[in-house]
Amino acid sequence: MVGMGYRTIKTAIGAGLAIWIASLFNLEFGSFAAIIVIMCIEKTKKKTLHSIQKKFFASMLSLLLGSICFELLGYHPIILTLFILLFVPILVRLRIQDGFITSIVVLLHIYTVKEANLENLLNELYIIFIGIGIAILVNSIMPSFKKEIEKYKTEIEKKFSVILYQFSLLLKDSEQKWDGKELIEVENILNQAKNIAIQDVENHLLRKENKDYYYLEMREDQLEILKQMVGILSIVSSSGLDVKQRGMLAGIFLNISQHVDSGDTTIALKLLEEYEESMRETELPKTRDEFEIRANLFYLNFEIKNYLIIKKDIFNRSKR
Repeated sequence: MVGMGYRTIKTAIGAGLAIWIASLFNLEFGSFAAIIVIMCIEKTKKKTLHSIQKKFFASMLSLLLGSICFELLGYHPIILTLFILLFVPILVRLRIQDGFITSIVVLLHIYTVKEANLENLLNELYIIFIGIGIAILVNSIMPSFKKEIEKYKTEIEKKFSVILYQFSLLLKDSEQKWDGKELIEVENILNQAKNIAIQDVENHLLRKENKDYYYLEMREDQLEILKQMVGILSIVSSSGLDVKQRGMLAGIFLNISQHVDSGDTTIALKLLEEYEESMRETELPKTRDEFEIRANLFYLNFEIKNYLIIKKDIFNRSKR
């Protein structure tokens, strides 16, 4: 079905099913059960339940208060108008105003037959329960976002690999140029992936943790670190000084770029420890420029270590 979304198909099936069940019970205004289904179906299970909850309580309240109001004051347009004016603030105060339309339509059925007896009230209750029940049923079947999220994760890791490789080249070669477009691209991919992951979270009502969402948050934190490093890399790269530590750090960045998809950070962290040790053993800088470059290299070392620690923590967490 070209151009037809999964939600549309569920809504159509649910609406038809609701009308069919309502007709089996010969309910008056039975077609409204289909409207309830249409109004209740949301993108995720959690949103659907929240929507159903608000519409249910708002409808119950309108049936109770509205029936009393009409029976005492009469079934007149002015009474309906006054009721709506007083009813809306109540819904707002109870934070169930999203159920306003459903609740008023239910009440209008009572207004139309002009009698709030047990039979008519039960008729409306049956319609509400059918509509809500079908909405819950059809929305319990949700598509899996696992493949889509995995695809995004692969794209993110490829971009991270390119970024780190470019960092390595910038440290090796002062003539190397890079426009940094991958930083913008991976940020857009991360935002898209998080939106999908949030939907996945809301489709699993009993799941307390979502490893994919934690993974994306980890990559988001790492991206912030990479962004902070760009300016320092530009300063170091533009310097004509041939500092030994530049080449060593470039090698570490290259190693990390080749293992972005791995959860094991042991080798990279060990290389950073060796790098730190070599910096301690190197004789002190003799010029101001050399001192500044050495300080910036130390900062880069500190930041890439944080990058790896964030990754190590999230992968350790995923094993629990």
